[in-house]
This record gives sequence, C-alpha cells and structure tokens, in this order.
Amino acid sequence: MWADTVRSGQGTPGEVFAAFLKLGVTSFGGPIAHLGYYRDELVVRRKWLSESAYGDLVALCQFLPGPASSQVGFALGMMRAGWLGALAAFVAFTLPSALLMVIFALVAVNLSGPVAMGVLHGLKIVAVAVVAQAVMGMAKNLCPDKERAAIAVSAVAVLAVLPTAFGMVGAIMLGAVLGLLLGRGSGNTSGGAIFSVVSRPIAIAALGCWLGLLVVLPLIAGQSAGLSLFDGFYRAGSLVFGGGHVVLPLLQAETVEQGWVTEHQFLAGYGAAQALPGPLFTFAAYLGAVKSGEPNGIFGAVLALAAIFAPGYLVLVGTLPFWDRFRTMARAQSLMQGANAAVVGILGAALYSPVFTGGIHDLKDLALGLLCFVLLTAWMKPPWMVVIVAALGGILLEVA
Repeated sequence: MWADTVRSGQGTPGEVFAAFLKLGVTSFGGPIAHLGYYRDELVVRRKWLSESAYGDLVALCQFLPGPASSQVGFALGMMRAGWLGALAAFVAFTLPSALLMVIFALVAVNLSGPVAMGVLHGLKIVAVAVVAQAVMGMAKNLCPDKERAAIAVSAVAVLAVLPTAFGMVGAIMLGAVLGLLLGRGSGNTSGGAIFSVVSRPIAIAALGCWLGLLVVLPLIAGQSAGLSLFDGFYRAGSLVFGGGHVVLPLLQAETVEQGWVTEHQFLAGYGAAQALPGPLFTFAAYLGAVKSGEPNGIFGAVLALAAIFAPGYLVLVGTLPFWDRFRTMARAQSLMQGANAAVVGILGAALYSPVFTGGIHDLKDLALGLLCFVLLTAWMKPPWMVVIVAALGGILLEVA
C-alpha cells in the first residue's frame, strides 16, 4: 500500500525546498529527463518512496492534463511534508528557470545589432528541431497503430479548418470520442495502490474549482486585462496532454493570435527555454513579461505562471483519492489514448505553423535546422548544447 511505501509527513518544507531547488537548477532535458532526475535523487538516494510507488505516481501524472514532471514533484512534496511541502517543491523547482525566462524577456526587448539578431534567429531555428524531435517521439509512443495515426491526421484536418483555440479543443474531443469507439484500453491495474493524503471532500472541491474556473473565466475575462491574461493561460494549462512541448500550440493560439506577443518574440522565447533547466511551462513567465499592454513585466509573468500551472495541480489534487478505481476502467484508458493521439496531430500542425514558417526562410536556415535536429536525435546531444550551436549558427547567418 501507498502508506507502506512512502515516508509521508516525515520531512519538513525546508528539506523539500532544498531537494527541489537542487533539481530545479540541474534538471535539463525536458519532462522525461526530469522524472529520471527525481528518481535518482528522491527514490534511490534519499529513499523518500519505493520504486513501485514512484512508478504509479508517474503513471497518474502522465494520464492527467498538465505538466507531468511538475505534478509529480508537487505530489512528492505533499507526501513528504504536507501542503507546505507541495508548495515548497513547486516554488523551488520552478523558480530558477522562471527567473531566467523573465530576465531574458526584459533583456530581449532591448537587443539590437547583427549579433543579437543572429542569436534570436538561431533560437527560432532550434525550436524547429526541438518540436520535430518531440513530434517524432510522441508519434512513436502515442500513435503505434494505423487507427491512432488516423486520429492524429484528423486533428490536423480540424485545425486546418478551424485554426484557433476552439479548434484545438474540438480536435482533442474528437480524438477522445474516436478513442472510445476504438476501445483499445485494457484496464490494466499493475503497480501499487496510490493511498492519498488528500481527502475526498478536498478532492471534489479541487475538481469543482478546476471546472468552475474553466467555465467562468471566459465569461468574465472581458472585465479586465488581468482576467483576460489569466483566462488564456489557464485554458492552455487545462488542455495540455502528452508532455511539455504540447503547450506550444496552445500558447501560440492564446498569445500570438490575440496580438499579445509577436511571432518573432514567441519563437525566440521558446528557443531560449530549451537551454534552461526546470519545467518548460516557465515559458509562460516569458510571455507574460513581454506581453504588449498591461499586465506585463514582473506582474504579467507571475500571473501567467500561476494561471498555467493551476489547472494541472487542481486536477492532480482532485484525482488522487479516486485514481485506484479510475485506472481500472478500460473506457477511461481508451478515451485518453484517443485524446493523446489527437495531441500528436496538434503538435504536428504547430511544427508547420508557426514554428517552421516562422523560423525557416531559406536553405541556409533549413541547413542549420537540420543540423540541430541531427544533433538532438542521432548524436543525442542535450538541448542546451544544441541551443548554443543554433545561436552561433544564427550569428554566422546574420553577419555573412
């Protein structure tokens, strides 16, 4: 049982903060890599929980919408030191990359000259390679058969007709329905039980809050610019399935299409985020900081960051007490398999526009993008190293 495999409540918020701050400044490589860092530090070295308990927690967070690695960290902090431990884990893991993204946002607006422009152009090019790698990996894992590959293509078709945030919601809903009709879920119950420290009343309240905000925020968003910003980022955070890179098309729809940031700013920030440790969701802090019009700057960054992380944590808290029963339902697994296949299509559409169309303008750009892709996939170089190569390549292209 979970209670037997987790040393729940035996730590302090300070201990949790120190452990996750270390992870926040050293965890490069994206959400899958983050889960490996967690395992090495908290399961193997510190022995906060067993391998089976950790595996079951990871399975839950990958099933839910939101940033999986950050959700795992939040849950581990809660189990170790209660609600304050959960807050400590979130702040410590998120703060380093969020601060760096805000600094980049404040500095980038003042950059000029061929070298600076070359760096920004290189960041847009490396985004093409990173997203292409993500699409390839997700397609292999989430579309392993012809039916789910067809669902991914249907999602692209939906976005071709309706290229908005509503189109993305429709594509995910269509994928979920098609997945339910396919009925590929097995209801597998392998792994240990998750014995939650969250009570059912708190869980129900969290789910109600998540759904209530998702419904109410669009209705009241027009009352202030701050509510409008919170609504956009909250909706993006509520619809992210399948990994951190999936947030790219959702944020593009909520920011670029709204005229809050330019496509140039968006792609440069996304490229810079690849060189940083910690969660990719801190890209939201950059977007909130560079946003045209109030709120922006530090306040805009904090508001955007809170909005994009909130739904994932509310859903996690709301699901913990019910996960053992829910995961035995084959229909639930079928529904999620279809939704995840649609997500692959959504990210594939984003790879074309705005990523490829915004970053690749001629054969020289394409050559640099292909070099970055090969370094990531064939040479297995870490993203931060490839970002440096792209920045230097962008400078050469600009001054040549």
